[in-house]
Amino acid sequence: MSACLGRLRWPQRVFAQVLLMQLAIATGVTALVTGFFLAPLGDELDERAMDRALAIAQTTAARPEFARRLATEPGPSVHGPVQHEAEKIRKATGAGYVVVLDTRGIRWSHPEPRRVGRHVSTDPSAALAGHQVRHIDEGTLGRSARGKVPLRNAQGEVVGAVSVGIAYEGVRDKFLGAVPELLAYAGGALAIGVVASVLVSRRLQRQTHDLAFSDISALLDEREAMLHGIREGVVALDADGRIRLVNDEAQRLLELSPQDTGRPLAEVLGPGRTAEVLCGAVAGTDLLTVSGGRVLVANRMPTGDGGAVATFRDRTELELLGRELDGSRGLIDALRAQDHEHANRMHLLLGLLQLGQYEEAAAYLSEAVGVQRATAEQIAERVEDPLLAALLVGKATVAAERGVALRLTPVTRLPDRLVDPREPATVLGNLVDNALDAAAGSADALVEVELRTDADGEDEQPPQHSHGDEASSTHRTAQGTAVVLRVADSGPGIPGDQRELVFAEGWSTKDPPPHRQRGLGLALVRRLAERHGGSAHVGEAACGGAEFTVVLPQALHPRGRPVPQ
Repeated sequence: MSACLGRLRWPQRVFAQVLLMQLAIATGVTALVTGFFLAPLGDELDERAMDRALAIAQTTAARPEFARRLATEPGPSVHGPVQHEAEKIRKATGAGYVVVLDTRGIRWSHPEPRRVGRHVSTDPSAALAGHQVRHIDEGTLGRSARGKVPLRNAQGEVVGAVSVGIAYEGVRDKFLGAVPELLAYAGGALAIGVVASVLVSRRLQRQTHDLAFSDISALLDEREAMLHGIREGVVALDADGRIRLVNDEAQRLLELSPQDTGRPLAEVLGPGRTAEVLCGAVAGTDLLTVSGGRVLVANRMPTGDGGAVATFRDRTELELLGRELDGSRGLIDALRAQDHEHANRMHLLLGLLQLGQYEEAAAYLSEAVGVQRATAEQIAERVEDPLLAALLVGKATVAAERGVALRLTPVTRLPDRLVDPREPATVLGNLVDNALDAAAGSADALVEVELRTDADGEDEQPPQHSHGDEASSTHRTAQGTAVVLRVADSGPGIPGDQRELVFAEGWSTKDPPPHRQRGLGLALVRRLAERHGGSAHVGEAACGGAEFTVVLPQALHPRGRPVPQ
């Protein structure tokens, strides 16, 4: 018994369960419809039989000889004309019986001659009262469909009645004869339903990859756990570019919300490279983009329904580390060059001392030390934040080794009140690196740096020159909390039609280093500025090259407020 139950176990695969359910539904519906159709068929056949019996009775009663015979004949007779004519009508119409009776209820005709002259077995009062009657009743010939009609003479008086019966067995035979045809139609409809169910189930089998419901449920649970557990952003899009699914990391990196599901991704993100990359307007793998101050590495994979799944990860820290590595390598190269130059100076100094030229040796040593000390002291005096000051001192050393003069503008003055020095340092480092690359090799190579607060206060003096003052004026604050960073160079400059392109991700005039890609520095600078409500612009410098101006509102603690240590 258990083996039989095992063989009859409910199938697990989706297509098999759906097929069985569809077959059961098709069979049940077919049986139900057939039953609903057959149930009133018997009543309909009875109605037809009673109508037929009544019609035969009416036709018989309409013949005047029957009323005349009842009035002129001495009595009923098995060999009389009434019996003879009634039997002719019965045989011609196929009725079970045709009985003519007088007002006493005595039969004048009957299929069984022995019953002629006897009283009818059913009540004839309704017909003798002038009413037509039709019904199913039991009589001497068994169950039959009956029709009774009054028999009238020429004066319209009721002189008898005509009773016609059709045997019920004939009705049942017709009913049973109609059943096979109905079942044939029902079987055909069921066969069509079975074929359609099989086709639908096969299609469902292909679409579900022949999985069971438990497998699909487990896959959904695993998908939810994977999507919300991985540290990569995942956004699924439909064929129209609408967001179909977004995980927690994607919401964090792109600043999305669950309410954005169903909306076009391009509309949610707005115009820019991030939307172009994730929506497929830009093709490629490991594409870099900047969103909300974060550097993202994105990939996009199309799906079979015309949609796509976009994945991306945050590599902001890696990008910053790469830039720090660039700076460290540059500083190492500068230190190596300084070590070489220091050795040359030591040799020169040793030669002067050996030649006894002590005064020339002292003057040479004072000059070499004084230049570097003066540069460091000037930076430390005007830039009070230690992180930015150290950055500029290091950049000044690198600039000197590359033959570029790095100097501060007269209006440079930055107090030690920065809210977060790291982001201004990122901006300044990117701008100075680009300026050194542009100015190196030019005549009278120069990089000019300006750092100041943007307010009418004691920490700031009016700028002496600027091609972007209108940009900074829009971010003035009453308490002097905005910082303006301006870097100009003596390089070839940037044509007017390309000044907005320099802030686009991937745009660069330099070859990329082996460990990362170019074209992100200025894009990151603008995004950092815009993230704080500021701006980044480029124009033409007074020395002929490019001049970048970045405004960072709310970058300083207000005056009079203690700076967190």
